[in-house]
Amino acid sequence: MFPERFSNLPAYAFPRLRALLDVHTPGGAVRHMSIGEPKHAFPQWITDTIATHAHEFGKYPPNEGTPELRAAIRDWVYRRYDVMLDPERQVMALNGSREGLYNAGMALMPEQKNGKRPVVLMPNPFYQVYMIAAISVGAEPRFVPATAETGHLPDFTAVDPQVLNRTVAVYICSPANPQGAMADAGYWRALIALAEQYDFQILADECYAEIYRDAAPTGALEVAKTMGANPERVVSFHSLSKRSNLPGLRSGFVAGGPESIARMKQLRAYSGAPLPLPIQRASEKLWAEETHVLANRALYCEKYALADELLGQVPGYLSPQAGMFLWLPVEDGEAAALKLWQETGVRVLPGAYLSRDVDGANPGAGYIRVAMVAPFDETQEGLTLIRDTLYG
Repeated sequence: MFPERFSNLPAYAFPRLRALLDVHTPGGAVRHMSIGEPKHAFPQWITDTIATHAHEFGKYPPNEGTPELRAAIRDWVYRRYDVMLDPERQVMALNGSREGLYNAGMALMPEQKNGKRPVVLMPNPFYQVYMIAAISVGAEPRFVPATAETGHLPDFTAVDPQVLNRTVAVYICSPANPQGAMADAGYWRALIALAEQYDFQILADECYAEIYRDAAPTGALEVAKTMGANPERVVSFHSLSKRSNLPGLRSGFVAGGPESIARMKQLRAYSGAPLPLPIQRASEKLWAEETHVLANRALYCEKYALADELLGQVPGYLSPQAGMFLWLPVEDGEAAALKLWQETGVRVLPGAYLSRDVDGANPGAGYIRVAMVAPFDETQEGLTLIRDTLYG
């Protein structure tokens, strides 16, 4: 009586982590470095904005976002990427970017391509919602290695043409979770050209785009514009969770071609959960304000430098350029996470929990993901314990 398509899924990453660690006593004060939940302060004026508009909890909110919110998103995209979107036809507010990443599969992926079961390509390791979206629509998820050999981004141009002929969508995260690798203009051009050649959509997860060290990450929409690509070719997803340290606000947006956004709006009209109006009012102000974003970025840059200082001598260490994670090489990710927990109380995520086995190999097995979301002093204590315990 239950669907078989979900029957062979492993437990989600964090239940797996609890099963691995919580049967053991932590070896010290617990330090949470496994979840990418920002701990920096969010703008205090946000709570005032929500309180001012609290009476609007008594109204049904517009599914696609208020006109003011969509205009604020349009303006932000123009400032950030020099791309002008039509807020009526090319932008929709989301209840967090994960909602959109999942529903893009439901709204945009066809049942067949060239008479065969469709394929959805994604990095390996990857954000798990990509796989579930593919499975939910009956597509075949294909995992493309994102390893040190490929610059920690998947080389979709190396995929077999027979697979590309069945491909309906590609999920790509830039800056990457967990490695922090950034797709440059050349990478985006090659991927967009491939999508044009084989007629698939690029679902660009860019929720970490405002957390970076030096140059701002190049955006998929800006490269598609310079190429004159089909406007439906790229669908981009952004979030206030990381940019503004508001994971509990559950506010993001999707931007893309008019037909893609129309289809996502239609699906949401039937099954979506729009943002409450006070949350939309707060989001309007957040997308229009950059001071708090600059302060947030500076805090992450301080922690990037700290990680380089404490762990830079580790063989294979990847100096973070963007995002909020370290992707640290170890002999065995599960064993390293368990050792850290039992000896220090530091809680990190085995890299294998973010990856899938392909041809008997899991590209995340030799890594741990370390979230650098806590304040500087806590992060320093945690990274020092990791260094001394695993690499001392």
